[in-house]
Amino acid sequence: MPKLSVIVPFYNVQQYAPDTLRSLRLNADRDFEFILVDDHSKDETPAILERAAEELSDVAQVRYIRHEENGGLATARNTGLDAAQGEYLTFLDGDDWLAPGYFTELVSAMDELGCDFVRTDHVQATARARSVSRVPVGRRWEVFSPRDAILPAHRSTSVDYAYAWAGAYHRRLLDQGVLHFTHGLRTAEDRPWIWKLHREAESFAVVSLLGVFYRRGVASSLTQIGDVRQLDFIRAFDQVIEETAADREADRLLPKAVRTYCAIIAHHLSNEDRFEPAVARQLRSMSAAAIKRMPQDALGDALEAMDMDRSSRLRRLRRRATTTEAAA
Repeated sequence: MPKLSVIVPFYNVQQYAPDTLRSLRLNADRDFEFILVDDHSKDETPAILERAAEELSDVAQVRYIRHEENGGLATARNTGLDAAQGEYLTFLDGDDWLAPGYFTELVSAMDELGCDFVRTDHVQATARARSVSRVPVGRRWEVFSPRDAILPAHRSTSVDYAYAWAGAYHRRLLDQGVLHFTHGLRTAEDRPWIWKLHREAESFAVVSLLGVFYRRGVASSLTQIGDVRQLDFIRAFDQVIEETAADREADRLLPKAVRTYCAIIAHHLSNEDRFEPAVARQLRSMSAAAIKRMPQDALGDALEAMDMDRSSRLRRLRRRATTTEAAA
């Protein structure tokens, strides 16, 4: 069994893949397993990965898997999870990169703490600019319950720091069915995943390691593209609400889930001019329906707590949904 499996999905990232692969080499160990998943790229990414898989096999265990059709990031990560053999698991995106020696420190932290998973800070890289993004948890190098890190509802918490690659996860979570992503989600795939992780895992810790460089502003990233795939955030957060409503502590946790969902909807509405016109109309329609589906008591509390601009946007959608339903 490898000590660590690293799952790296790639899709049309020929410009960035060499940096990612170079950083893997600088983190390689014979006890590490690199799983390179090409999600049916249409550029030169597959050729780059084939060469890299052969070269990296001198310094680590390597598997290269190519999808016959594009399935999206969630599906590509699941392919890697299904193939992974390691005691610990982690992720890296195909356009990001690592500091040398980061994985060795990450494994040491998992060994030392003995918990289900650890979360780490990371560096955001936008062109030449660098900034540190920290896990919104003050307690460091201390093991405690992931549920305790979901709340309070009015603050940014660990479930809002949804980057799957910012940490490592014990294999027992994979065996328990906690680590897989919702198949086919094109965006916000980390959101149901991070909530499930915090509801179902028993222990975690936050460690002060800086080793992942998250590349922002990539033109091919879905966060930069205003097409219909962006609207998968609604399906993702519907899942968060549904699963949290079924939780044994639903009354305590739902206000946080609803408030976060409202904030994300308001964010997209405030930036709807970047969407194609037909997608913008669909965004408004689907958001109105989503607001109608939310637990209405928790929704009312969330709207009362939001600033006037965001609250007004969502109240208009709420009225629209009610009016449309009455007319029907």
